[in-house]
Amino acid sequence: MPLEELASVVNARAQEAARFLPVVRRLPLVLVEGRGARVRDAEGREYVDLTGGWGVTAIGHSHPALVEAICRQAGRLMQTTNLFYTRSQLDLLERISPLLPAGLTRSFFVSSGAEAMDGAIKLAHRATGRVRYVSTTNSFHGRTLGALRIIGQAKHRDPYRALLAEACTVPFGDLAAARAAIDEATAAFVVEPIQGEGGVNVPPDGYLRGLLEICRAKGALLILDEIQTGVGRTGTLFACQHEGVTPDVMTLGKGLGGGFPIAGFFCTDAVAKTVSLGDHGGTYAGNPLACAAADAVLGVVTEEKLSERAAELGGRVMDRLRRFMTENDSRVDDVRGRGLLVGMSLTDAERAATLSLRAAEAGVLLNVTAGRVMRLFPALNIPEDDLWPALEKVLTLV
Repeated sequence: MPLEELASVVNARAQEAARFLPVVRRLPLVLVEGRGARVRDAEGREYVDLTGGWGVTAIGHSHPALVEAICRQAGRLMQTTNLFYTRSQLDLLERISPLLPAGLTRSFFVSSGAEAMDGAIKLAHRATGRVRYVSTTNSFHGRTLGALRIIGQAKHRDPYRALLAEACTVPFGDLAAARAAIDEATAAFVVEPIQGEGGVNVPPDGYLRGLLEICRAKGALLILDEIQTGVGRTGTLFACQHEGVTPDVMTLGKGLGGGFPIAGFFCTDAVAKTVSLGDHGGTYAGNPLACAAADAVLGVVTEEKLSERAAELGGRVMDRLRRFMTENDSRVDDVRGRGLLVGMSLTDAERAATLSLRAAEAGVLLNVTAGRVMRLFPALNIPEDDLWPALEKVLTLV
């Protein structure tokens, strides 16, 4: 690392250490700019971003349509309250409503995926009068107290166990286990169509449909957490569409705003009829600026057919990784995913632990999750001239 770059990182670390809550572990990079699939650090070095801001920058960093929409709205109205209608929130409703899985007719917008999960949990309680929730082992649904109630990762839940109701988790992809756990006291089964943070775990075909049938039989709701899988990531606009399943409640976040904080939860008319005025809200819920951003992102995703591109390009990425696995079976034990949400499981956990740093030194940003799973979720419109050279660099480091 050049001396000037080292000095920049050292200064950033010192500044943060003096003032920031010590809950984040960072790579030694100070990022200052992003364009498309590339970001630049304080010393002018460029990196190809295969994390997409953890799946957020679905249409790339600082897409011109998104920047224009934010600037235009910022010059008109950035914030008011939900005592009033706003044009940008109504425009977003008109944009997203025809795109949602058939049957999801009611929307509410918030600022983060965890907030959306809290809203979904409240809806299930209102609709059923029940207080028990079932979720899956290794799931990730956010870190608010509501989301921690259903999270399937002990490392996040255990420090706050005294504040939470008892959890019930079952193995992901196991319909028999779900059937045994869901009973007449269950408000909802909460599940990601594909586990992202848990290691890019893809369930067997028919899993979501089977869960819906089990929930119907017990009077429970099915909540699908599409915070990471939604907005074209898996090759359809929403991952539940691979099985043609409409849940009772669905959450979105991450890619919805393309980098601007916005999320939402969506439900059927039957669920919506069980809530009353004042049952939910938020100062920034449906913020005009955030809604304008999401409207622009959805416009780009649909007009440029980025869901279809994710399916095609993601398939080729997985083919390349599977060839690599065949040739290097001592280093890789699995490749899995759908669309441009792809995981490659490495055999050496110690080597996996250093992969993100070594890749950054080679000019590529990537994420390792679940201990040893290299997770790729770049912008849906990442240029192939960026993607393939970056991927080959990474494969030399595995």
